[in-house]
This record gives sequence, C-alpha cells and structure tokens, in this order.
Amino acid sequence: MSIRRKDFLIVSKDILPEAILKTAQAKELLAKGDVYTVNDAVDRVGLSRSAYYKYKDGVFPFYEASREKIVTISLILENRAGILSQVLNFVASFKGNILTINQGIPLQGVANVSISIETAELIDTPENLLTGLSEISGVRKIELVGQN
Repeated sequence: MSIRRKDFLIVSKDILPEAILKTAQAKELLAKGDVYTVNDAVDRVGLSRSAYYKYKDGVFPFYEASREKIVTISLILENRAGILSQVLNFVASFKGNILTINQGIPLQGVANVSISIETAELIDTPENLLTGLSEISGVRKIELVGQN
C-alpha cells in the first residue's frame, strides 16, 4: 500500500466556490466553540451537511497548514546542573509545546537529548528557535532530526 502525499495550493478566497468558503466558516465556528455540532455550524453559515462533509477534510486556514508541525531536535548537552532546564525554558519562551524529552545517561561529561516540539503556537520560526538554543552555554551541538 502506498501512502499518498497531499498537495496544497495557495488560492485567493475571492475565486473559491461559496460551498468551500462556508465549509471553512463552519469549521472555524466548531473550532472556536461558538457551536457544538456540525448541524448548528452548517445552519449558521447556510450550508448543506453533505457539502460540509464533502469539503471538510480539504479546506483549512493557511496558518493551520503551515504551522502545525512537530519538530524533533537532537542535542548534546554538557553534564552540568541546569543546562536542560535552560533549554526547556528557552523553548517555552518561544511558546513551543514540548511533547517528548528523551535523555541518555551522561557519558564523558555530555548527555544526548532528543526533544519533540509542537510548533502550532510558536512565536517565531523553528530555525530561529534552533539558532537561539545553540547559543545557550552548555549546548555543544544541536541538530534538526525530524519535521512532520
């Protein structure tokens, strides 16, 4: 079984059919909690349920498609008290949501650490986050190892 990768286009809202625009509006109402059911959402925007279900998996705001990613970084940290804490605080200052932390036992004065971060609320780019992390005293090496 092959996995198909989705392709995306950036399209001006002005040229989209009304049903797609209303689907996006209905999804936004649901996401914000303004309505609690699909029926209420489609009634409010004036869309049929069948049109909603036809388009719901293919329409979403641009920022949602471009920002909701998970990045995994690998670090080599000096084995000193507080280094990992500084790294975690720096990620938090960027509004990165830490999903996992894996740390190996320190050997020869350094420890390998892997951190997965959700970037949906990130206030800057993941690249700038990595640059800032690399400037923390005690961070010997940092590498982006995965991005979903």
